[in-house]
Amino acid sequence: MWAWALLPVTLAVFGIIGMWAVYAIAVSNNTVNITEEFPFISTCGSYNPQSCLFSQICNICCVLALWIVTIRFQQVRDLGSGSHLNTAGLVLGYISSIGISILGNFQQSVLMGVHLFGALVAFFLGLVYFWIQAWLSYYRPLSHDARWVVPVRIILCSLCTCLVICMLVLFKTGFRSEAAICEWALVMCFFALFAIFGADFRHIDCHKLTVQNKERRSSSDVNGVWTLQEIH
Repeated sequence: MWAWALLPVTLAVFGIIGMWAVYAIAVSNNTVNITEEFPFISTCGSYNPQSCLFSQICNICCVLALWIVTIRFQQVRDLGSGSHLNTAGLVLGYISSIGISILGNFQQSVLMGVHLFGALVAFFLGLVYFWIQAWLSYYRPLSHDARWVVPVRIILCSLCTCLVICMLVLFKTGFRSEAAICEWALVMCFFALFAIFGADFRHIDCHKLTVQNKERRSSSDVNGVWTLQEIH
């Protein structure tokens, strides 16, 4: 069902457009000066009125990411792939998604410490989450799309890892503009990694939540009530 494939694609498109909209507003009202240095995303979203938009974008992305992480966990589990690693991915995905909301609602101009905590959680745990998804895709392909999904996912995860390292090194050495460019590239890669889930989700035929009486639940349902059907 192609409808489920639209969910991760929607997150990616919405997030990319939203982040660049915040940048455009910040440049247009002169709250950032790109002639002095290229701004970090957080700097663009620290001042009114774009700070309100930045918070809403992060909150919506957080909700969509939580939804995607949940569906992905159930999809992998129903196909019997990597139970413990899949569970770890679920936990990391939840925490990193909440980090998106934290960094969006606590701007650096208000509470720098909380903002940085949210950014670290979103970036670092999010990166680990996507590496887990890359391994699960490689270890047990869920569909024929794995022939291109796996290498693309690995390439993007590797690029994200390099960008995180470069961003930290450049920031520590005083190259703020270059570090900001790395941050923008990193976020765009994260959105691309979310979009790739569309290739996996398009094979989901049914995804429904059912409630049953305890006496009527069969032994096959003891692990949960989420039911998915796959088309290959």
